[in-house]
Amino acid sequence: MQATRRIIHIDMDCFYAAVEMREHPELAGKPIAVGGASGRGVLTTCNYPAREYGVRSAMPVFKAKQLCPHLVILPVRFDLYREASRNIRAIFNRYTELVEPLSLDEAYLDVSHHKRRGAELAEEIRAAIHAETGLTASAGIGPNKLVAKIASDWNKPNGQCVVSPSRVAAFMHDLPVRRIWGVGPKSAARLSEMGVETCGQLHAYEKAEIASEFGSFGLELHQLCRGIDERPVEANRIRKSLSNEHTFAKNIDTLEDCEAALRSQHHELLEDLRSSAADRQIAKILVKLKFSDFRRTTAESASRQPELETYLQLLREAWGRSGEPVRLLGIGVRFAETQSGPEQLELALQQPKIAQTKH
Repeated sequence: MQATRRIIHIDMDCFYAAVEMREHPELAGKPIAVGGASGRGVLTTCNYPAREYGVRSAMPVFKAKQLCPHLVILPVRFDLYREASRNIRAIFNRYTELVEPLSLDEAYLDVSHHKRRGAELAEEIRAAIHAETGLTASAGIGPNKLVAKIASDWNKPNGQCVVSPSRVAAFMHDLPVRRIWGVGPKSAARLSEMGVETCGQLHAYEKAEIASEFGSFGLELHQLCRGIDERPVEANRIRKSLSNEHTFAKNIDTLEDCEAALRSQHHELLEDLRSSAADRQIAKILVKLKFSDFRRTTAESASRQPELETYLQLLREAWGRSGEPVRLLGIGVRFAETQSGPEQLELALQQPKIAQTKH
């Protein structure tokens, strides 16, 4: 039987906005967002004062301004965020070699080898992050990735939550099913029709019943609702792909809004490629959509260049396959099996020219 892991999930609090707040102390207490400056751009993130007005990430700038006319919108500065991320990861590495970054602002840490309690380590790590970077982080501590990630959102901002192995069943039992990754408004509504609002209520259904209702995701959901997750923290895994995805709080109804969201995600993807995969050769680029009826489609192109215009073409192709609104947009790259030198991506990752859609 495998020994129980101790996993810490660290999630920085409104990371990009927090870095900007640190750099602009004169904006303390004001609603701040980071993202596209034009009315057709979208926000990458926002701070907590902005969220009180209903502003959120991936929201079009014009709508954010309607909700919060005095919102301060700052341009994205990835060089600054990457520097802060490197400093934070250096702190992680003092405690464990098993660090699996998920993005610039979050990571899993396996601290199973430590004799000290996971909660004590997480508190110390968070204190070091604040002392050395001026930023705050939230943490979840649990026996697996699933539980740790859910727990890290429990006491945000600047807090932490511990779920011991003996508490996993109770923690998951009363957890709303909407807190499980992949369960959005539509699937939550379908579960509600089945009389399911919490993970515990879902336990009454057999695996075959859930699979019949939700397909392959139902098999995964059967495990997740019980807090079962056997994935290890992989510090040095060789990536076969790199992507980012965003599930929208409200489904996107127009191609134009999808294109605006894609531009923001494309910028972030290029920065991720520069920081974590500059020596990898790209074989394909792809766009993935999940529609409001939960059907998924992926459009791919054999290309070594992650160019914005190609992604927009793939988006239009994928969009045309359904008349339904979009609930999830993902873009990414698939890497070639063989690697080439870092110069291969140097040209591919030059600062992109933002394409202007004509109407």
